[in-house]
Amino acid sequence: MSRNKVLAITAAVIFLGAVIWCAVILLKPKSNIVNITQDGTLLYSLDLSREKDRTFTVEYKDRKNTIEIKDGRIRMLEAECPDHICVDTGWLEDVPIVCLPNRLVIDHADKTDTDAQTR
Repeated sequence: MSRNKVLAITAAVIFLGAVIWCAVILLKPKSNIVNITQDGTLLYSLDLSREKDRTFTVEYKDRKNTIEIKDGRIRMLEAECPDHICVDTGWLEDVPIVCLPNRLVIDHADKTDTDAQTR
């Protein structure tokens, strides 16, 4: 084989390997454990597969956030903040739910642990 063919095959194998690696990382099942932190302090670590459907409130400086757990999912149901971005985020998926004014974050535990190790 010519040198160009060998280089093309090598590049294709490397590219294919990178694509497969990315797919494995991105499609990895999410943890059922979520962490709720406020101002950097862990408030709750919940296993959504074991939690019953419920709502509860987290307070910060006379403002409240209402969190809903339903059917093994979690979201910010209501928030006493000016922008309501956290409520508009909806159910927790890939992107953490963040309420900046109330300094509240809901995220998957595996992502939170990874972030904490890199800081």
